[in-house]
Amino acid sequence: MIYLLKIAAILWVVLCHFNTTLPGISLLQTNPDTMTIEYHPIGIFHTDLTPLTRAPRQGILQPENKGIIEIYEEYSDALYELENFEFIIVLYHMHQSGSWNSIVRPPNSTRSFGLFATRSPNRPNPIGFSVIRLDKIENNKLFVSGIDAYDGTPVLDIKPWIPSIDCPPHKNHNKIEEDLGLDIE
Repeated sequence: MIYLLKIAAILWVVLCHFNTTLPGISLLQTNPDTMTIEYHPIGIFHTDLTPLTRAPRQGILQPENKGIIEIYEEYSDALYELENFEFIIVLYHMHQSGSWNSIVRPPNSTRSFGLFATRSPNRPNPIGFSVIRLDKIENNKLFVSGIDAYDGTPVLDIKPWIPSIDCPPHKNHNKIEEDLGLDIE
């Protein structure tokens, strides 16, 4: 019996190494350079923001922006206990983003930065990240404020914002925030 388990383990390692399959067995592709990543929305934003009205640079800068995140029915049970959090982290697909550049100049900034040193929505993988206030939940609808997503934006994931782990100790970043054109007090 142990001999058969060892053979099975060796066969598995060989199959994974050469990324092959046997009839009836499919292996997950694990090479990060060639894998295809596919996500499906869990919900959608309903807001007054459109490409014509524009969105704020960061939703937290305009807490009066209100909207609703509608969670699709098959995910509604996953909202259990979320109402206990004041803020949530929302990951979404920025479906209205344009082409991206490696070097960008943020609005109100006097200098350029590498794309990954900014919050530009135009990115190789246009994934949005927002920390927004959760005002209330009714059935599968999250009433939120401080948003920066356009109406119809697909929501990929929601996580609770937990200050004790989401606010690590940090150096004073006032200078870089000023260089980025942010007016945060």
